[in-house]
Formats: sequence, C-alpha cells, structure tokens
Amino acid sequence: MNQINVQEQIVARPASDGDGVKLLRVFGGPQLQRFDPFLMLDEFGSEQAEDYIGGFPPHPHRGFETVTYMLQGKMEHRDHIGNVGLLEDGGVQWMTAGKGIIHSEMPKQTEGMMRGFQLWVNLPANRKMIPASYQDIAAGDIAVHQLAEGTVKVIAGRTRVNDTELNGYFSIADTEVSYLDISIEAGQSMHITVPTQHNAMIYSYQGQIQIGDNRVNSKAKTLSRLSGQGKVVVENPTDSVARLLFLSGKPLQQPIAQYGPFVMNTHEEIEQAIQDYQAGVLTD
Repeated sequence: MNQINVQEQIVARPASDGDGVKLLRVFGGPQLQRFDPFLMLDEFGSEQAEDYIGGFPPHPHRGFETVTYMLQGKMEHRDHIGNVGLLEDGGVQWMTAGKGIIHSEMPKQTEGMMRGFQLWVNLPANRKMIPASYQDIAAGDIAVHQLAEGTVKVIAGRTRVNDTELNGYFSIADTEVSYLDISIEAGQSMHITVPTQHNAMIYSYQGQIQIGDNRVNSKAKTLSRLSGQGKVVVENPTDSVARLLFLSGKPLQQPIAQYGPFVMNTHEEIEQAIQDYQAGVLTD
C-alpha cells in the first residue's frame, strides 16, 4: 500500500462575505486546480450576533454546487424556484446551482452560537447548465458511526475508516465526493482510505492532530492537502477530543474560470453569465 502524506498546509484566514458575515476562508482563489474538484471551503462560527446577523441576502450562482453544513445554529434558505428550508444543528444543504440560481441564506436567530462550513464543489462542463436543484437534509437522516476510536459522520461518498466501509447520505456521480466529519478521542488514531486517483484534504477545526506516516502536525484552523494513494493515518496525540473534516474527490481535470459566484470553463462563459444575470435571464 502506497504512503499518503501531507503535500501542503494552509492556515485559514479571516474574511467576510454576504452582508458582513465574518468567517474563515480555508481555501479558494488562485491555483484552484490543485484542489480539483473542490473550489472553496469557508468556516463560519461566532457567538456574537453582529458577526453573522447580516447573513447572505439574495445572490446568484452558476456552474457548481454548494454544500452548507451547520454544526450549530439556524439558517434559512430561500431561492427563486420557491424552495424554503431551515438548516439546523447538524443539518446539510446541498444545492446544485447548474445554469443559475438566485438564493439567500439568512440567520433565524438573533443570539447564541452559529457555526458551520460551506464547501463549493465544481460541476463538469457537460452539467454546468443543468436545471438548479436543492436538498435540505436534517441531522437525523445522516449516518453517524460510533467507532472505538471516535465518531464518523458520513455526509457524502463511500469510504473506509479503520477497515469499516461507510456510506454517506449523498452520492455524487461525477466527482465521487467523500465528505466526513470526524471526532477522534484523546490518544486514538484512525486510518482513512483515500480512493484511487482522488484529491484529498483534511481540515482540522478543533484540537490538534498528526497526519500521515511522517506525522505532520496540524493545529486547529489548518488545511492539509494530501498526496499519494492508499490509507492515511490520523492521530490525536493530545488529551482532548480532536475534530476534523475529511474531503476527497475525483478531479474533473477541466479548465476553471471563476468570477465571484460564477464558475465556468472559459472566460467567454463567465462573460455570458454576467450578461445573463444583468439581463435577468440567468435562471431561464
């Protein structure tokens, strides 16, 4: 079995989006091919209402999918199709923007903690203009597996953790995305199988872990991009629980052109998306 080790580490940086929502940009921006098929990951989390109360008023998307995973809090989704959904503790919203969607994500609380993640997943060229769709999945519908070493919540994909095959709620044909939320108990370790030819990443968001055969340290708020195929060992050398996201996906290996909320394959397609939005026909 080939070794899997850390190829690159990125520390999440403060940013803001929507109507002044404070967040951490884990990755995104230039050189997106190295994350293929993923485009961006944000972490948001605050007990201060002023950090999130502005929410994300109506805005457009085209050409990719957004996955919002709420650890704690309440957020309401509304879109031009007529979908309305309330994302609550542990719930997941999987939205395919396709040819175009205009939606809002607004807090349904005025105090207390709001914490979660938003992941952007690219669509292949032949599916970028499919009709938009949306799913709102409650926490109770997503499998959580209790292992001796900790817990694994399987949001998407099929993978193996400590030689136990786990299946997620979502199965994404084009990119075969695996999306796991993992808690590792103090002093324990887990082996995660990275599917052949996938790009894989681990985002440590609570506590500290060590990754790979060379035991690279990863503190909280650090993304580790992996290289190699086979199994990656993740250890928790501390005396408290560590939490992390594991992401893997099959690269599309297609050109990426991005302008804000639009992700296409060429600059001409981006110009068309802007024109369509300005003309009010993005979603037609």
